[in-house]
Amino acid sequence: MFIQTQTTPNPATLKFLPGRDVSPATPYEFASGDEAVASPLASALFGISGVRGVFFGSDFVSVTKSDAADWAVVKPQALAAIMDHFVSGAPLLADTAAGAEPPVDEDDTVYDGETAEIVAEIKELIATRVRPAVANDGGDIVFRRFDVDTGIVHLSMRGACSGCPSSALTLKQGVENLLRHYVPEVTAVEAAA
Repeated sequence: MFIQTQTTPNPATLKFLPGRDVSPATPYEFASGDEAVASPLASALFGISGVRGVFFGSDFVSVTKSDAADWAVVKPQALAAIMDHFVSGAPLLADTAAGAEPPVDEDDTVYDGETAEIVAEIKELIATRVRPAVANDGGDIVFRRFDVDTGIVHLSMRGACSGCPSSALTLKQGVENLLRHYVPEVTAVEAAA
């Protein structure tokens, strides 16, 4: 099995491409070893000293290291853990009830009428134009909410994009410009708290 490794704009994160589907239907993010118990692969990766984040995309695994860790030490161990997992045939998730819930794309807000149409258009643009580009960098972007009074769209960055030095620039210059161009009701894009 050959696993390709790519750098990401976030120097603390590497993207591993095992050449097969990882989590094609639903991306998952693990921010701690406690969360990782739901996934044999995430647990194995958190067993490596210096790993502080794991993200499963459609066909990739992003691993984020701590500032003190060195990729020269972490990368070969991560490659071995990923290879062992896929060669073994173990499931990606052992039990979704154990903590790896699929991500919630937004809060419980119900949008009506014209606002519902605006939100649908925003979500469509994110799904078709933004998410594929962000996935190329080993991350994901999630719609959280739209404030109809201010025109502000709130989004969350995950995986390699979470904590990336260029994520604020991506949101402001990339995503905000795109959404404002196609959806005139959008005035700004902000990172969700």
